[in-house]
Amino acid sequence: MNANELYTLRTRLQDTGTLLCFNGPISRGLLEEFGNALKQYLEADDGKSAEVTDVFSVYIEMTQNIRRYAALRGYDDNRSHATVVICRTDDGHYIVSAGNLVSRDHGADLVRRIESYAGLDKAQLKAAYKEQLRKPRNPQQPDSAGLGLIEIARRATRPLQATTTPHPDGEAFFSLSVVI
Repeated sequence: MNANELYTLRTRLQDTGTLLCFNGPISRGLLEEFGNALKQYLEADDGKSAEVTDVFSVYIEMTQNIRRYAALRGYDDNRSHATVVICRTDDGHYIVSAGNLVSRDHGADLVRRIESYAGLDKAQLKAAYKEQLRKPRNPQQPDSAGLGLIEIARRATRPLQATTTPHPDGEAFFSLSVVI
């Protein structure tokens, strides 16, 4: 990236209300440092206490899911890259977006599950959460993102948006955006 491209990136980040942006290998220490910085920024931004909690919780859930998935798959630093962006919209909402490489099948399954939550209201999401909580955990699928995904949907003010973008070697880049 040259100096001119950096300015273009900076302008794009400012235009989109970006508060936090990260792209690279994600570690526990990095999650904590960015989480602390995010929490301090949100509190200084006069965010409502509930909003601050929701944004922070969604950030933590999404990034921990990415980190666990990469570890379970044995991804090296190059393949365990995550992209995380947190923005503030003109109308006062926060958008938490995160993405990472996944197997195409797993990505497609995640998108289907997320789309199934899109039509549920708060009461239905609460019921789905309780139902998922009662189900026994499947030791064959430790990376299932079950409860966490429903909890993210419960904190969102709009339906979750998820996509996959095909990547070489049978993988896809999974992207999830949450409006709070």
